[in-house]
Amino acid sequence: MKYKDYYKILGVSKDADEKQIKAAFRKLARKYHPDVNKAADATVKFKEINEAYEVLSDPQKKQRYDSLGSNWQEGSQFTPPPGYENIHMNFGEGGFGGFRTFNDFGDMGGLGGFSEFFESIFGDFSQQSAGSRQQSHTHAQRPRQPEENLDITQDLAIDLEDLMGEGTKAVKISYMDKCTECGGRGSRCFKCGGSGVSSVSKVLNVKIPKGVKEGAKIRLAGEGKVSSSGRKGNLYFVIKYKHHPDFTVDGTNVSSDLEVPAPKAVLGTVAEVKTLHGVVKVTIPHGTQSGKSLRLKNLGLPKKEGGFGDHTAKIKIIIPEHPTPEEKELYKKLADLI
Repeated sequence: MKYKDYYKILGVSKDADEKQIKAAFRKLARKYHPDVNKAADATVKFKEINEAYEVLSDPQKKQRYDSLGSNWQEGSQFTPPPGYENIHMNFGEGGFGGFRTFNDFGDMGGLGGFSEFFESIFGDFSQQSAGSRQQSHTHAQRPRQPEENLDITQDLAIDLEDLMGEGTKAVKISYMDKCTECGGRGSRCFKCGGSGVSSVSKVLNVKIPKGVKEGAKIRLAGEGKVSSSGRKGNLYFVIKYKHHPDFTVDGTNVSSDLEVPAPKAVLGTVAEVKTLHGVVKVTIPHGTQSGKSLRLKNLGLPKKEGGFGDHTAKIKIIIPEHPTPEEKELYKKLADLI
């Protein structure tokens, strides 16, 4: 059989660390994956890359491979050293967690198993791990694992206007979950790049309760993560109010500034106030001072028990920053009268 130089196949040196080996594998796997590369030899190359990574990413397999010595060249005839076919290594319960072939990885089905060279060196691994698993089931029942938390909690920022009535809002959510392609195993998966996790995004129509308070939670049953057995978690949105350029919120009460030019504050006027219920007109009495507040009843946010809070308009007297010559002359005459 032909000897395989796994270091050369991945394009790494023999002193490459785990990070370098993984990076080289990911780069080559993306390049030669059959779903992306339609070249005639892409499938063969992809199999070689996976086989090389199977060995070099596993400390025990790598150690056994390196023990063959450094005098072999890729493609040269190779005969396993005496005793290799009878090696039985004890790796404890579960062995390597199972000897996996390409068919165990979904999108790699149909690519076949490992090479004869690989089997001649590591064929006992599958037997050892299978025997360990059988022994485990025979002599002891494994402790029950705690159920995976499948719930998701995310903040939901909403505008104050969203609180004024019962309505729905299209919300896009994104979260990280076990890769659906490899089931979280990672390593050889092209979709997740070997990390075992991938990003999930979806858009949901969320009903916003009228007057919902900041910090409250909205529960969407069954919209959380999904376990391998099909069990579904829940999605929880924590309500956050977006900053509003005009309003300040205190419970169900709302406040805003109302700018009034100095002459109109002296003489009195009618001004418009923007509220969450629309624009309303208010009377500014003559002689109104800066800082005075006008209370507009039932023009705030909805109350849980019914009705609305109040809107407070805080008077802010303004003067021209760049008065015209005519304005300056009028203000001089006014100053002479005071």
